Amino acid sequence: MKKVLFLIVLAVIAGGLAQAEGINLGDFPLGKWLDPNWNAYWELSSNNIRILDATGGVYYDFGQKTVQEFHVTAGAEGVVMSFFCVETGKKYKLTKPLANLDIVLDIDPPWNVHYQVPMKRQ
Repeated sequence: MKKVLFLIVLAVIAGGLAQAEGINLGDFPLGKWLDPNWNAYWELSSNNIRILDATGGVYYDFGQKTVQEFHVTAGAEGVVMSFFCVETGKKYKLTKPLANLDIVLDIDPPWNVHYQVPMKRQ
């Protein structure tokens, strides 16, 4: 009986660790940036990423989804945040260059149509 209980507890712990890494922007700039192609605002807060419409309505809330492979790194190109969303099946990369306030958004969906757009800070 103790072995069964131990295996159940171990499975629950392992499942919780494998579910999602969570969102922690760390040193990445916080604020809102406009994707002009979709008239959508990417809102970056300390523990969440949301896509909003012009009136503030939520198009998509990554904080309520399964985010994996979340990384914030700094390099010659600037500060880069990247992650994979299980629900959308897409890889996202946001690059904040050192020279300006804009962010470059890159999205790679599984159907191999790369999307890239510079977004202005709002």
